Amino acid sequence: MQLKKYVPALLTAALLLMASTARAAEGSGQDSGDATSEIFKWIHFVILLGLGIWVFGKLLPPVFRKKADLISEAISKATAAKAEADRQLKEAAVKLTSLEQEVAAFRAMAHKEAVAEVERLRNATKIDAEKIAAAGKAEIEAAERAARVELKELAAKLSVDKAESLVAQQMTPGVQDALIDNFVQSLQGRPN
Repeated sequence: MQLKKYVPALLTAALLLMASTARAAEGSGQDSGDATSEIFKWIHFVILLGLGIWVFGKLLPPVFRKKADLISEAISKATAAKAEADRQLKEAAVKLTSLEQEVAAFRAMAHKEAVAEVERLRNATKIDAEKIAAAGKAEIEAAERAARVELKELAAKLSVDKAESLVAQQMTPGVQDALIDNFVQSLQGRPN
């Protein structure tokens, strides 16, 4: 069936062969034996050529088809791989763009948090300083009150001691008797 494709080519080759053989025979003036031998050589060549074309026409197309299919399959796989690589590249580019935006957002958020943390620490330090100052003031006031109480006690003790020493100096037996008599009289004048 595929031989039909090659029939015109074979006929053309045979005609060319015969024409060239006839021309060679006319021009050279050789005897007909050499011409016949030359014709048979060309016929043999054409038969071998036709046989070669037929063999290659039968055997090579499936091999070529198989190779073409493999090449086509490899091309389709490569096309699919390229499409996948392009898709991944686009995804990576989008991720890179979004990553840059995320990094910028993280930096802004970190800066905002750092500013807020500094402000919180300042406020906490200020509150702690106020608490320490209030505690110190309360301690000072408590120490002052304790010192006043102690001072009053000391003043009272010193006053009592001074009074005792004055009374001891001024207390004579006559003064003692007069004091006791006054005390007893004040008791008698009272109703029970």
